[in-house]
Amino acid sequence: MLDRLHDALGLRTSPRIYFGALAIIVIFVAGTIAFTEPVDSAFAGASGWLLTNMGWFYIFGVTAFLVFLTYLAVSRFGRVKLGPEGEGPEHSGRTWFGMLFAAGIGTILMFWGVAEPINHFANPPMGDVEGGSPEAIREALGVTFYHFGLHTWTIFCLPALAFAYFMYKRNLPPRVSSVFHPILGDRIHGPLGAAIDVAAIVGTMFGVAVSVGLGTLQINSGLSSLWGIDESRLVQVLLIAAVTLIALISVAVGLNKGIKRLSNINIIAAVALMVFVLVTGPTLLLLKGTIEGVGGYLGMLPELAFWNDTLADSGWQNDWTVFYWAWTISWSPFVGIFIARISRGRTIRQFVVGVLAIPVTFSMIWYGIFGWAAFDIELNAPGTLIEPVVDDDDPASALFVFLESFPVAPAVSAVAILIVIIFFTTSVDSSALVMDMISNGHEEKAPTRQRLAWGVGVGAVAATLLGATGEGGLSALQQVIIVVGLPFFALGYFMMYSLLRALKEDAGERPPLRTRRWRKVLPPEEAQRRVDEAGGTPEQAALLSKTGTVGKSDQSPGREVDGAGQPTRFPDDPARS
Repeated sequence: MLDRLHDALGLRTSPRIYFGALAIIVIFVAGTIAFTEPVDSAFAGASGWLLTNMGWFYIFGVTAFLVFLTYLAVSRFGRVKLGPEGEGPEHSGRTWFGMLFAAGIGTILMFWGVAEPINHFANPPMGDVEGGSPEAIREALGVTFYHFGLHTWTIFCLPALAFAYFMYKRNLPPRVSSVFHPILGDRIHGPLGAAIDVAAIVGTMFGVAVSVGLGTLQINSGLSSLWGIDESRLVQVLLIAAVTLIALISVAVGLNKGIKRLSNINIIAAVALMVFVLVTGPTLLLLKGTIEGVGGYLGMLPELAFWNDTLADSGWQNDWTVFYWAWTISWSPFVGIFIARISRGRTIRQFVVGVLAIPVTFSMIWYGIFGWAAFDIELNAPGTLIEPVVDDDDPASALFVFLESFPVAPAVSAVAILIVIIFFTTSVDSSALVMDMISNGHEEKAPTRQRLAWGVGVGAVAATLLGATGEGGLSALQQVIIVVGLPFFALGYFMMYSLLRALKEDAGERPPLRTRRWRKVLPPEEAQRRVDEAGGTPEQAALLSKTGTVGKSDQSPGREVDGAGQPTRFPDDPARS
């Protein structure tokens, strides 16, 4: 029946993956709308239990992934090319970086660039320093870098590397199930593989929907700040519809003309905004503070990488770190496959260094400049940012309240809104492309309506949750992501095993290192005793002690004794002749 429906709609995809994912998404959205309170209660209980009892698993997991990626990059496997031998990278370094950044956490940097540092400045996460103090600044930046630095991009990098290897080295379909080929074999093409891919699409839809929701709230807040537009459900639904329409146009024109151009435009605009803050703000303070912040982060990293708030047990990490990791990994299949798609032709070493170092460096510069500028505003005018962002719990307004302290604030805020919209657009655009690739199982051109359907789906999920259930719906979706994140973390360990096993199979195991073989040597007194028992000579005892054998003697008959201490034959035994 699914095949007939598939053909009737003129699709060219895998019916059980396409309709399976679609059914789960429709059921979830409809259930959330119809039974908001029961759904919220059920997932709140499940996510609460996971946060309390399994938070350590999320925190340790990301650190384990980072160690594994570092090992691959420095090992002999780092030279393996993600594609045919002799093929160069498909995209230039600048374009590659732009697409990495726009499809990764561009919207999150815009949303949390001011909000997160100022939150941690007011309420230090570890509770070991006084809020608003110089020590709180150091801790706030260190934790912010931790949340959006190496660990976040590790969550994207691991699946991206696995996808790139199996897509371009083993030439398997661009699906999450292909990563498990060394474990499942051809069963990746059966029901088990389909179930993995359906889960990946659903997780992607949920993860992108949360980002779309946050982006919409920020855009609405900016419009309210500039032109007094109400922050309401209707406005948010209209914003989602408008931005989704832009994303669909980008989807229709394809990767090179759509996402590629938007990414290049947006990275230039984002850098221009950052430079504006640097030049018009306390420049020297921002430069010195950013460098110092990087050093503080690197010094805190070993502790933060394993910190579980064990003694204080304040629950802070449940609201911040654990939620970030679960949320990020829920849409890592989308970002991972997209990064793999734009990274063909690079070696594993280039891939790991590029995906980890380039966006992380930019993120630290971004947060350093915006964070220190926010600290400077708050120190000189206490309450300017903390009251609306922290006390009123409105992080969506943080960027625009922040920009009010700079010259030509309305114009700059308008540019910031445009940047958020483009980041928003590229996220919807690239997620639609990836979900279509997973359902198709190939990268060849498919009917445009399939990609458009996924783009509409992302917008519809976000609009339905914000418009029909408001904050309760978005909160319920966040709780679902925490639950969905657990199996994805478990899959991460299988990804590491599968990728390493494939590399060893394809690159060849190193042969065991052969060394010189030595005979067993006995202490002199034991050698003498055994030779005497065998009727040998003192010379034979000396040889046995030094070389493990008595050799052949012409002086007197006796039995040969080997290094294992076993008498064998007399040297002149006719049996040896």
